[in-house]
Amino acid sequence: MKRLQFMSVRVLQGLLALLVIATANFMLVRAAPGDPVSIMAGEAGASDPQFVAQLRAQFGLDQPLPTQLANYLGHVVQLDLGYSYRQQQPVATLILERLPATLLLTGTAFALSLAMGIGLGALASRNAGKWLDSAITVVALVFYATPLYWLAMMAVLLFTVQLDLLPAFGFFTVGADLSGPAKWLDIAKHLILPAGTLGLFYMAVYARMTRAAMLEVAQMDFVKTARAKGVRPGRIQRRHILRNALLPVVTLAGIQAGGMIGGAVLTETVFAWPGIGRLMFDALLQRDYNLLMGCFLFTAAMAVLFNLITDFVYTLVDPRIELG
Repeated sequence: MKRLQFMSVRVLQGLLALLVIATANFMLVRAAPGDPVSIMAGEAGASDPQFVAQLRAQFGLDQPLPTQLANYLGHVVQLDLGYSYRQQQPVATLILERLPATLLLTGTAFALSLAMGIGLGALASRNAGKWLDSAITVVALVFYATPLYWLAMMAVLLFTVQLDLLPAFGFFTVGADLSGPAKWLDIAKHLILPAGTLGLFYMAVYARMTRAAMLEVAQMDFVKTARAKGVRPGRIQRRHILRNALLPVVTLAGIQAGGMIGGAVLTETVFAWPGIGRLMFDALLQRDYNLLMGCFLFTAAMAVLFNLITDFVYTLVDPRIELG
């Protein structure tokens, strides 16, 4: 009963947050200079005021801003994200078409960053003050401080241009006509560079946080008691220190898991990965209001969902935490 009540409250809070985000997105996008009508009329070579006015009426842009906002929120409540001006398709359809590629990229990058970050952080804390700890700290700081787009371009230059080991662009080899295991292997090769580039940044964050949390837990009384009882250092590291140090890492990972989908814009753009981030970038350039706001709202919904999942993972990581 308590778990159901907790879920109900958190879902309601998430829905209210999404409504506020949808309103903020609408106002911010409308405040940006330019609109889709001006761009479409310019591309068509038609600056006739009557033609422009007709387009504005067709897309509902001739109505007062409060009316446009009310109409948009009314459609959002009905799970209708609207219609893309440029693509001439429903926004939800365009997002769902790009969703598998984005989930594959961000899911792989997230798992890679979490596994490497926790592993390196645990290794650094166990060798605190030694050369290995310093080396891991330097590597983590370098990847954390390096701009993502620069790291992506250097990866292309090294592994594609210089070494010719990995493909740099796209989701699969165009025209290869592959199927079965050969197709999945081809997709995996195209995935290595974008997932590795995106994962390295978050790996650095998890490594630093894991190291700091484990060093803090290592000074607690129950760890000292375990050492006094003669428990093996490896067991203390895994069962006593690491498990109790994972809570802040899980908190950060839950927040970043949802945000990683929207944050993959640069990675997907550099590597021409056909995901939601690339779709969002194209919608911004084309001033496709509905598509841009739909992408924003979808990524916000994913962030809210992952935050809710994180609260449940807390109870698995630390049984002392109860839902309330």
